[in-house]
Amino acid sequence: MASQHPAILAGVDLSRRNRKPRLLTEPERQRLEEFADGIHYSSRYSDDKFEYRHVQLPKAMLKQIPKDYFDSSKGALKLLWEEEWRNLGITQSLGWEHYEVHEPEPHILLFKYGLSLPPWIRPPLTLGEQETD
Repeated sequence: MASQHPAILAGVDLSRRNRKPRLLTEPERQRLEEFADGIHYSSRYSDDKFEYRHVQLPKAMLKQIPKDYFDSSKGALKLLWEEEWRNLGITQSLGWEHYEVHEPEPHILLFKYGLSLPPWIRPPLTLGEQETD
């Protein structure tokens, strides 16, 4: 059996992404660096299949993100490949998938992580987080 891309396994709609990751140019990256400290990460929450968290970008940062990261029909960010969200300055452990944008507040990105992965691959809790049952 051929292995599937993790986004397919996580139920992410790949048609809402760029066809391939669009990496930032150096000048674009430099413009976005000043916002990295203002990125807010929620606590994790879960259901029986996934662990979730949302990431809140500074609103002013959206104006500096390249236009081809946006879905012009929705006025919100496309679903981002891992390389893209990491280029924006979002830092999380491996395995998180950007699966939705909260359209009323397009600076809020929703991420999920499959709980079916073995525990030693799951992201570690950060200081202040607690396991949820």
